[in-house]
Amino acid sequence: MTGAPASRALRGGVIAAGHGTRLRADGYRMSKAMTPVAGRPLIEHALDRFRAVGLRRATVIINEGSEDCRQWLSEHGEGIDLDVIVRTTPSSYASFGLVAARLAGAPAIITTVDAIMPVDAFRHFATSALSFPEDAVVLGLTRHVDDDNPLWATMDADGRIRRLGGDRGSHVTAGLYALPAQRIAAPTAPFARLRDYLKWLVDEGRPVYGVVLPQVFDIDHARDVEAAEQAGFGRAPESAGA
Repeated sequence: MTGAPASRALRGGVIAAGHGTRLRADGYRMSKAMTPVAGRPLIEHALDRFRAVGLRRATVIINEGSEDCRQWLSEHGEGIDLDVIVRTTPSSYASFGLVAARLAGAPAIITTVDAIMPVDAFRHFATSALSFPEDAVVLGLTRHVDDDNPLWATMDADGRIRRLGGDRGSHVTAGLYALPAQRIAAPTAPFARLRDYLKWLVDEGRPVYGVVLPQVFDIDHARDVEAAEQAGFGRAPESAGA
């Protein structure tokens, strides 16, 4: 598939507000979003995936210390109508909520900046998300466990997620989310983490589905960068990976 997957997927979002503490401990001195994988920063990989599926409007959230990423976005956002939020947030859920609010009124695909996957896998997710009910939240899942604290998921045969969390499951989440145009209202009290909100959706019986992706790397350490590069991910915008 080339170009836009369908009119339902109109907008994109990137959560890039993390501080990259573990990468800094490994010697990286740039903001997390600017961490290079195969010679290109994480934020570039994310935007390339949007371009590959025809998404031309995107909201990106970065923290107030990410001046290098803000400057990069001002110079390399060609082909995408960028809305950049510069804010240091207290949690992943707060960052997700700010981006989702900016994208409200249209279906959206949101990715964490540190998720590295082949463009073809991202296309598969964008297309597959359209096969579920229009009010569904869809999560990217993988069997490749590459996270210090993975969020486990268990699905039915039809792809509906019946349980999130715990110490085991059939898959783990992969930092990729498709949201319906009509957002699902959350409780007034904020969640401490994005995973707590996702678990709440499932526990409340809301329609949450999963799309299984091949190997996805979560870039938190220098070893993750090395593993992604050795696997062949990110060498070119259209790379399908290993």
